[in-house]
Amino acid sequence: TITALRAWNSYNEYMPSRIVVYRDGVGDGQLKTLVNYEVPQFLDYSVLEESSRRLPRLTVIVVKKRVNARFFAQSGGRLQNPLPGTVIDVEVTRPEWYDFFIVSQAVRSGSVSPTHYNVIYDNSGLKPDHIQRLTYKLCHVYYNWPGVIRVPAPCQYAHKLAFLVGQSIHKEPNLSLSNRLYYL
Repeated sequence: TITALRAWNSYNEYMPSRIVVYRDGVGDGQLKTLVNYEVPQFLDYSVLEESSRRLPRLTVIVVKKRVNARFFAQSGGRLQNPLPGTVIDVEVTRPEWYDFFIVSQAVRSGSVSPTHYNVIYDNSGLKPDHIQRLTYKLCHVYYNWPGVIRVPAPCQYAHKLAFLVGQSIHKEPNLSLSNRLYYL
């Protein structure tokens, strides 16, 4: 994270005001470990230079695709899939969590599977509605697919890169590729 912040600062000549991390592959039983171990590492800006005056605010969101919940909309006495962009953040969410579901895509047959998001850390000052909208909009900007995907694009890019490195690349990629989406 610090390396990425330094690169951002070097390229843009200022620090970002906010950082949003989408973290995938975490079960409910691992949330406490994530909050106690990974989040403090994200917040350890002490190694940055003094010139970085304003430190970025942080939001960490756990993304879960494998959920059993299904949601339906009622129209004209019939049940149908909710429209893409539907956010469910009351009734079925846990009162002790800051979590929500988003139906990001339409399906041609069957019931649509929502994605579950759990905001485990947030000092960004963003309203829940803004975080939900950002999350949904990031499902639209995956360059390898013409439509909407189920998870925010940064998660899908991370999956693609991890798969490529695990299956094909057995050494460090060339440094000149570090700012490119070469793994698509």
